Amino acid sequence: MVYWVGLKVWFMELRPQFLLLSIVLAFLGTCVAFYEGFFNHLHFILALIGLLFLHISVNVLNDYFDYKSGIDLEVRRTPFSGGSGILPPQLLSPPSVFRLGLACLTLGVVIGIYFVVVVGPLLIPIVLLAAVISYFYTTHLARWMVGELCAGLGLGALPVLGAYFVQSGYYSPLAMVASIPPFILVFNLLFLNEFPDVEVDKKHGRRNLVIWLGRANASKLYSVLTAIMYGWIALCVVLNWMPTPVLLSLLTLPWGLKAIQTSLRHYGDEGIVRAMAWNVIVVLLTQALMGVGFLIASFI
Repeated sequence: MVYWVGLKVWFMELRPQFLLLSIVLAFLGTCVAFYEGFFNHLHFILALIGLLFLHISVNVLNDYFDYKSGIDLEVRRTPFSGGSGILPPQLLSPPSVFRLGLACLTLGVVIGIYFVVVVGPLLIPIVLLAAVISYFYTTHLARWMVGELCAGLGLGALPVLGAYFVQSGYYSPLAMVASIPPFILVFNLLFLNEFPDVEVDKKHGRRNLVIWLGRANASKLYSVLTAIMYGWIALCVVLNWMPTPVLLSLLTLPWGLKAIQTSLRHYGDEGIVRAMAWNVIVVLLTQALMGVGFLIASFI
């Protein structure tokens, strides 16, 4: 019984509920490649495993560094922010959590290096950026006003481009175009999730857009970026930069509007958690439906 409890604690430290994002990103990038005539199922599986290792490393190292800085001792946890809650009550030792984060980072980078050797050196910038963002996000990037930008790149645009590259061996204009919505969506994911933690983050030296703009203005920027994301998808289809079935992703618009309305009304109170919930649906489902759209377009 103790063994299983211990395994459960380690599993929860990975924050598995957030790893669905990596699956969706790998799916989307691979679907774009499939639409253009490229697919290697082994490369897809290995790329997904590598991305999951890197995503886990971000989660675990963030937990470790936020605990060491004192943030997680004061932060108000929500289902979408505030860490795993494992380290403050000492359910795991901080050094063991740090070692887990480093191990996952190492495994992710090793898989990236494999693809550099097998597929091509043009993947090197993505592997390097992924490693830097994974390790230095909490300690430096989140304190330099680039946390949201790095999230949009590291768990948005770059995984889509990387998943595409390991299939095709190059970066196509279509892949670039398709990586923009994931960039905005994951930028917004972190952006909105920062709302509940403004005071604690500021106290412990973090600098981000929500602190800089204030919650009221930040909620307006979140709303504008969400509108731009939907507008980009529609415009790209109209211009024939993406196939028509990708418009399926616009089916998430009702949830997007709920997230916008709720964030504008409740940016300073507990209601922001509802906006965060709607936003998670938008982030995951929009990208998944984009991938489905590319798959449908491959067969018609």
